[in-house]
Amino acid sequence: MQFQDILKNAESEGKEKHVPVIEIGKGKGEGGADIVHVVVGKETPHPNTVEHHIAWIEVFGMKQDGQVINLGRAAFAPAYTNPNVRFQVPVAEFKAFCALAYCNIHGVWENCLEA
Repeated sequence: MQFQDILKNAESEGKEKHVPVIEIGKGKGEGGADIVHVVVGKETPHPNTVEHHIAWIEVFGMKQDGQVINLGRAAFAPAYTNPNVRFQVPVAEFKAFCALAYCNIHGVWENCLEA
């Protein structure tokens, strides 16, 4: 088995929304910093209960030279937090961003966006 075998994406989407949506906000952060915003359940909210929730989101960036950087990870408590995270990132240094989100029932979901 390879790691890619466990990843799910938009083609795997079911009733609930699991695919992490990536948005880039150039100059939208504090002091005019660029923002990479990732949310799960943007169109249709994902359940957020102890029994069924998004446990974490992890964000990666691919620099212009192809180097992959782990930009950060956010963990979410069931029933108390929403799967929604923002990272201040110098967007111009990256050519793409990828996000992983883990649903405790439906597994690991991925999405990527070219900058």
